[in-house]
Amino acid sequence: MQETNNGSEIKIQDQKIQQNKNLSIWEALIPVIALIGMLAYNVYVFGDDALSGSNQFVLLIGGVVAAVVGFKNKVSFQLMMDEVAENIKSTASAILILLMVGALAGTWLISGIIPSMIYYGLQVLNPTIFLVACLIICAVISVATGSSWTTAATVGIALIGIGGALDISLGMTAGAVLSGAYFGDKMSPMSDTTNLAPAMAGTDLFTHIKYMAYTTVPTFVVTFIFFLILGFTQSASGDANTGQMLADIDKAFNITPWLFLVPVVVVVLIIKKTPPLIALLAGTILGGIFALIFQSQVVAQVAGVEKLDFNSAYKGVMQAITVDTSVATDNEVLKDLFTAGGMKKMLGTIWLILCAMVFGGIMDAIGALAKISSFMLNLFDSIFGLFASTVCTCIGLNVTASDQYLALVVPGKMYAKAFKDKGLAPENLSRTLEDSGTVTSVLIPWNTCGAYHSGVLGVPVVDYAFYAMFNWLSPFMTLIFAAFRIKIRQLAKS
Repeated sequence: MQETNNGSEIKIQDQKIQQNKNLSIWEALIPVIALIGMLAYNVYVFGDDALSGSNQFVLLIGGVVAAVVGFKNKVSFQLMMDEVAENIKSTASAILILLMVGALAGTWLISGIIPSMIYYGLQVLNPTIFLVACLIICAVISVATGSSWTTAATVGIALIGIGGALDISLGMTAGAVLSGAYFGDKMSPMSDTTNLAPAMAGTDLFTHIKYMAYTTVPTFVVTFIFFLILGFTQSASGDANTGQMLADIDKAFNITPWLFLVPVVVVVLIIKKTPPLIALLAGTILGGIFALIFQSQVVAQVAGVEKLDFNSAYKGVMQAITVDTSVATDNEVLKDLFTAGGMKKMLGTIWLILCAMVFGGIMDAIGALAKISSFMLNLFDSIFGLFASTVCTCIGLNVTASDQYLALVVPGKMYAKAFKDKGLAPENLSRTLEDSGTVTSVLIPWNTCGAYHSGVLGVPVVDYAFYAMFNWLSPFMTLIFAAFRIKIRQLAKS
């Protein structure tokens, strides 16, 4: 998940949800229906190029539709702009992390860190076990760091490269990476959302994690079996070219295990609760230093000189950090793997996030988010209906508010009393918030999480959404438990 410091988490928990008694449910849904219709048509027209800019403008048009509804219900333009500003302010950390991930990818390419991960990974992994290995590796790293974002930005990028070299679908690889990353993130006591969900529901962290395991572990087991079966369907054709590929990687870079010191340092910093932005900056700088030590010929090539001096070394490292970089190779498969976009590559994703925050901010300002949540709350009277309402509200807010935190905060505030009135312990709510709000955020292209992971891994959301089984299966699992009253804890009677 995107990370916040403790102060930011408190601010998120205390965030005011705008109410508007004049707004009807149908008026609240008009911008949502309009947005979904416009996005569907836009993707039909532009296909994979929709994220190049047209989707961003569609989100702004959706905000205009919401604003018109707001004006009709006497919501001031200033209030809308204030909410938009607050939304954009809340993404400042995510935007800076995105820029730093782009910088890190650039220095980790020219330093040989990512090529070394691919080099050794090709020798250990084969197509049959690769997807399961991705799932487990990312789950372990994410539990240790408490961050799916850091997991994707480090080992995730390398695994995407290995998967491409093994001729495995990038969508499958990204799905396995994100399934593992979000399992680890959910179950880690260091994850921000794992702390936020119980705070909103009114339970403690470790009760939440223990209770969440009832639905999370079975979902992970099903996901494991899915990728195990999927692995046996993969052709071993990637093995045929592995020898030549290894030789070509070795020819382009000085491959050495010493390069793994850099990612180890980054992971240790995250485990030690260093702010992710600082950890990624440290990884970027160390990547640049290691590039000069181990890959001087690559830095010279990037700088466009034959022999390095101080100025050309500076130029080569800075180019890798900021703009498109490629390392020469005759191997067609490796050409894509030996390229990085630097901070520049992340600008499109940042653009998408900003436009999504405009739509979400106006929806909040006009009271649409509160109205939709309230409508869902009153839709069902049964206990299962209450769980179903919570799930639908969380997913709906991931679509409309474009932010995973709001998908936890708004339902958490709206549903806490309803769960208590039904005699249900608060951990039922906190678990449902995570099972439906946290994990589904990565399945929405314009959500901050979907935009981030798609940008970092270089795989469109539509390509990995089906294979991110853990993420879309989790809401169904929590509903199954609710339907059959499995581990639905009641409030202790006083």
